[in-house]
Amino acid sequence: MNHLDWVTSKPHQPLHGSVRVPGDKSMSHRALMLAALADGECRIGGFLEGEDTRATATSLSRFGVAIDAPGPGERIVHGVGMHGLRAASGSLDCGNAGTGMRLLTGLLAGQAFDSVLTGDASLSARPMNRVIDPLARMGARIDSHNGLPPLHIHGGHAMHGMRHISPMASAQVKSALLLAG
Repeated sequence: MNHLDWVTSKPHQPLHGSVRVPGDKSMSHRALMLAALADGECRIGGFLEGEDTRATATSLSRFGVAIDAPGPGERIVHGVGMHGLRAASGSLDCGNAGTGMRLLTGLLAGQAFDSVLTGDASLSARPMNRVIDPLARMGARIDSHNGLPPLHIHGGHAMHGMRHISPMASAQVKSALLLAG
């Protein structure tokens, strides 16, 4: 028996209804960061409630971005514009959010102030060179411990565009470079 012999499709009445798709962690991180850099209020629906996305929201709030949570899966971000982020006092704890740390590294690389990103024991053992190296070629200055967190991102360095061909497919690297740009 062919493996396709058991698949049968017959015409049927159309389906009707609605579906609420659960939030996506990767998109929630990106939505928060892009909304923070926008001018004015952005409403995010379908926000994934979790420790990782909350750590990113907390980090952004420490840069002066007001973020309201009117209900589960909802955020209202009061964007400060492209140059409206302010230096945070002390280091920023990304928890276990590798996506949050890598994307924030790109977002912070071109800022005028220094930032330090830390994480829990698990995140502190995860390599960050795949974002550090291309960002450094763009002009960023980022100190790490042999490519591991914590990351000290030095502000005030002129960034420039470049052509980057990633040796591996990585949405995190692409997003970090776009946020740096």
